[in-house]
Amino acid sequence: MGNASRPFRRIAYFLCLLCMLLLTEGKKSVKPKCPASCTCTKDNALCENARSIPTSVPPDVISLSFVRSAFTKIPEGSFLLTPSLQLLFIENNSIKSISRNSFRGLKSLIHLSLANNNLQTLPKDIFKGLDSLTNVDLRGNTFNCDCKLKWLVEWLGSTNATVEDIYCESPPEYKKRKINSLSPKEFDCIITEFAVYESLPYQSLSVDTFSYMNDEHVVIAQPFTGKCIFLEWDHVEGSFRNYDNITGTSTVVCKPIIIETQLYVIVAQLFGGSHIYKRDIFANKFIKIQDIEILKIRKPNDIETFRIAEDWYFVVADSSKAGFTTVYKWNGNGFYSHQSLHAWYRDTDVEYLEIAGKPHLILSSSSQRPVIYQWNKGTTEFIKRLEIQDMEDVYAVKHFRVKEDVYICLTRFIGDSKVMKWGGSAFLDLQRMPSRGSMVFQPLQISNYQYAILGSDYSFTQVYYWDTEKAKFVKFQELNIQAPRSFTHVSIDKRNFLFASSFKGTTLIYKHVIVDLSA
Repeated sequence: MGNASRPFRRIAYFLCLLCMLLLTEGKKSVKPKCPASCTCTKDNALCENARSIPTSVPPDVISLSFVRSAFTKIPEGSFLLTPSLQLLFIENNSIKSISRNSFRGLKSLIHLSLANNNLQTLPKDIFKGLDSLTNVDLRGNTFNCDCKLKWLVEWLGSTNATVEDIYCESPPEYKKRKINSLSPKEFDCIITEFAVYESLPYQSLSVDTFSYMNDEHVVIAQPFTGKCIFLEWDHVEGSFRNYDNITGTSTVVCKPIIIETQLYVIVAQLFGGSHIYKRDIFANKFIKIQDIEILKIRKPNDIETFRIAEDWYFVVADSSKAGFTTVYKWNGNGFYSHQSLHAWYRDTDVEYLEIAGKPHLILSSSSQRPVIYQWNKGTTEFIKRLEIQDMEDVYAVKHFRVKEDVYICLTRFIGDSKVMKWGGSAFLDLQRMPSRGSMVFQPLQISNYQYAILGSDYSFTQVYYWDTEKAKFVKFQELNIQAPRSFTHVSIDKRNFLFASSFKGTTLIYKHVIVDLSA
């Protein structure tokens, strides 16, 4: 109420005090003139048709009632002047909102009734500090049982107070359900999103992350400058900063591999050959230690590193007409050619994965269906096992796991991309996604969240979220990225980032944000 109402508040306060004083002294023949909206007795104040909660209630009143009043809200600190209040009835009103601190200071309150109002929700912790509360009546309200009311369900399960049965009015799936019987697990209140965190002013083709010298690093392949740009995390500033770079020509992949404590980087280039570099900790720079044979690797497009038993390997997918996709093995001093696969098939992608505990490679090619190779322990080589049927022109295959099940995401530039599940002897169709102009369909697991990100050269990038109940991906978010080529998850200082490379625009860094709607 405004300043004009202050004289009324003072008068009402003294009238209520006079009312109680006369009743206390036993002068029942005297009829005190109490405020029209507030009837005072020795232990009780009854307010009917009040336009707002009066601040003139005696501080030692035990019971206070607001019945069929005209006010629609209960402001913060409304009862600070009544610390001895034990019974509070706010019933049959048109109250739509209550402040979180409306009942602050009522440490002696035993009974609280908010029955038969227009309440759809209650602010979290509204009953905090009401240490003596034994009875609560919330009946007759139109509660919306969404995430904002999850705290009430949790409170009902832990309080010692008696609470009359109350029911949901909305949403439809909860209508007429007893709130007292709901479980907090029924409320899915955690949402996530990818929010732009930083933009790096250069184009890129691939992004990889690695742990080195007790810190996390990121390496980005820049095709037009021919560089491998290394970034490290600044723990003080909370941002990525330049660490080092390797300069080359038309670089397409910069793949790190750490053997024991030594960092090596395989640099794949379209021109000038591909090379292997070693991090010299004494000179504090990268030194080239080996050239990759140019007769086999003419047009590299992808690199995978892996370990089988105690041996380290990497495989290069070659997309030239005369090249060989080749597996290289570490011999203690360098990498040597171990096995050539799929000659002259113009492979665009290679994926390493384990199926039933056995190492496998999946090669994607522009000239045939994806081919699955299985590791043979006897020959210590990969042998062709089978092809993925009905999936021509697959640009890349990437895998992910849900519990014990193995899935793959297959990218197609023309036609639908696809999610498939391993069925014991072959991959079986699970889901199709429209994907005109797609060159990357990357599954990612961030914390307990499984995503798949489908890029496009002609439209928005689609982020999908794995629905465990439906056992498939559902649309989640759209990202605006120009010609995306890779998506990489980087976890640092309990933060999760998504690096999105771009062939035509800037390289974007997104932060994975988790929001609790019940907070």
